[in-house]
Amino acid sequence: MLDPRGRVIYVGKAKQVRTRLLSYFRADHPDEKAARILNAAADIVWDYVPSEFAAYLGELRQIVRHRPMFNQRMNRTRKTLFIRVQGGSAPKVSAGGPLDENARCYGPFISAERVRDAVRGINDLLGLRDCAPNMPMVFAGQTDLFGVERRAACMRHDFGFCTGPCAGFVTEREYLRRVDTAVAFLEGRTIQPLDRVINEMQQAADAGEFERATVWRERFERLEWLLAAIARARTAVDGLSFVYRDPGLKGDDRAYLIRQGVVLASYPFPSTPIEQEAFRAVVKDALSAPAPSAGPLPSSHLDEILLVMSWFRRHPQAFRRTTPLNSWVA
Repeated sequence: MLDPRGRVIYVGKAKQVRTRLLSYFRADHPDEKAARILNAAADIVWDYVPSEFAAYLGELRQIVRHRPMFNQRMNRTRKTLFIRVQGGSAPKVSAGGPLDENARCYGPFISAERVRDAVRGINDLLGLRDCAPNMPMVFAGQTDLFGVERRAACMRHDFGFCTGPCAGFVTEREYLRRVDTAVAFLEGRTIQPLDRVINEMQQAADAGEFERATVWRERFERLEWLLAAIARARTAVDGLSFVYRDPGLKGDDRAYLIRQGVVLASYPFPSTPIEQEAFRAVVKDALSAPAPSAGPLPSSHLDEILLVMSWFRRHPQAFRRTTPLNSWVA
């Protein structure tokens, strides 16, 4: 849907275009989304694609490209969330949907409550803040011209769960060191937070403080679960690397080159020796690029990764039409 100035205001897909378009004229109330889209639209443009997968992918890429005012971001269901590390002078580790392209994201996960509990445990152990992103930060050593007594903005500092970067109780260097430890834990490069939990749990048990030991054991179980969940999520994304033969409705099959959930290329499925040789060169070129590290997912492709992951989860038979990337260059 285009407005009078030619700007894209809505992107959609439909198996029957006529039926879908007529539905916009049947809105019962002018405040309904369909009526508002129709009132703002001056032109309609559509294109035909060979399959449902092509429609999903095309719709997503058009939304990412044009950012239409009537479209919501796709595929980020309420059950799907990420562990995100936001930037700024005092980075914040939290669980939820990606906020911006500058945030480092790990996942995806579907157990929202367990992920949030685990993230809260990491923040408490390392003394990281969980306040609003726009909270002013004042690190130790920064000059205060007015000599105002500083107080932490919440009780977490009083309880020993936050180092208090909002009130100058920690240096910027020390706080960033703690954030680096959290990131290393999320990327599987250290188990330092887990080591502390084990030590505290053992000390409480040796002292006969079994209630305190139980609290530390619960924290241990949360972090242990998180490590396993991160490994499963990364394995799932790494497993989405293959050539997918997508059958077209009219026999126009297409080959999608997918690496770690991102569609790198799409061509008519090669059937002749010359076409196969050309496609092998495309696959070989893709494999020559360094594989993404075990770090954060590429924020610019999160929606596409979720789309591909969702497609093969809902259509498990589609895996039968995939071939490993290496088989095309052997």
